Amino acid sequence: MTEPWCRLFKFIFPFLIKEKNIKVTSSGRLMAMLIGNPLIKAFFIIFLVSAATATGDAPFIIAHKKASLNRLKSGAERVSVSVNIYNQGFTAAYDVSLIDNSWPQDAFDIVSGNTSHSWQKLDAGGHLSHSFELEAKRKGMFHGAPAVIYFRIPTKAVQQEAYSTPILPLDILEERPPEKKFEWVKVDG
Repeated sequence: MTEPWCRLFKFIFPFLIKEKNIKVTSSGRLMAMLIGNPLIKAFFIIFLVSAATATGDAPFIIAHKKASLNRLKSGAERVSVSVNIYNQGFTAAYDVSLIDNSWPQDAFDIVSGNTSHSWQKLDAGGHLSHSFELEAKRKGMFHGAPAVIYFRIPTKAVQQEAYSTPILPLDILEERPPEKKFEWVKVDG
């Protein structure tokens, strides 16, 4: 019985097996054939070099959006939103813009900050953060969409686009019983 990766080798290189009339049934025989054949050595070197360079030519943007509700004593409710942007790629991203248009003006007023922001550059391995605060105008369940991040790569003319994570549904101005924080701590006497 042949090993699974010997079968894979037979599938990838059938021309070599037919040409040399080689029977690939064990790992020792396969390794001897790999080491001795310059064509296969060249193939693997080209594969490894192309795989290494393919991952390093662009930024890889990851964005996390989160929102939390804060009930004010006046009965109003504020939504604190923050978006963290990370570049997990190997090159910098330029002209980075964050746009979060998922907050309708008829449901929210901007209290502080803006729903969009721009930066000149996000280095490889770097992190950017933006936050703003909104006040809810009406009661109900709100499902927010992901924020959109636009950025430019020097090697490409087309502007790139990334999306943040979406937020969990927010139950705006819902009826909540008052928290009794002193009951959280149980004191044994």
